[in-house]
Amino acid sequence: MDNQPTMTALTVTLKARIEPERRADLEDAFTQVMQGMNKDIQVTGGGTLLSDSGEIEECDIELSVAEANDENISLIIQLFSSMLAPKGSRLIVHGEDTVIEFGDEEGLALYLNGTELPDEVYENSDINDIFDKMDEAVEDIGAIHGVWEGPTETAFYFYGSSFAEMSALLQPIIDSTPLCQKSRVVQIA
Repeated sequence: MDNQPTMTALTVTLKARIEPERRADLEDAFTQVMQGMNKDIQVTGGGTLLSDSGEIEECDIELSVAEANDENISLIIQLFSSMLAPKGSRLIVHGEDTVIEFGDEEGLALYLNGTELPDEVYENSDINDIFDKMDEAVEDIGAIHGVWEGPTETAFYFYGSSFAEMSALLQPIIDSTPLCQKSRVVQIA
């Protein structure tokens, strides 16, 4: 007779626009913590939802858990909340039709115009320098967690405690940086 526990499938959907490599980092960190706690909770897969334009919308991390009890579900939510859990994130317990919304962080996308600025602006600008300045500007309340290079725009995705505060901290950089001309700021969580 097989005494293997029946595993329950869970999906954690993070309302975060992060690249698959960053999602893999979260999966690895989650796995290390679960192993350290001797929890029978494993990452079994993951995926990224893209918009029609190819921009990341959200990502899934698929889990298998031996005991889908309140304690383990709470632990999973707490752990992802401590790493990255924008508003609109959710945990789905498959087979039970249970969906638990979680996440407190707000998201800000800064879209840099990649086609309509004078050539000398692109030639004389270092996007990595701008990235570093912006990440430093919000470091007390958030961080850049993702980047997307589209056909006409490049986006930096910030997540933190307040969209309004991140926007206010970034505005002086946006106003004083030639590469940020014609950029747009959008709340994404």
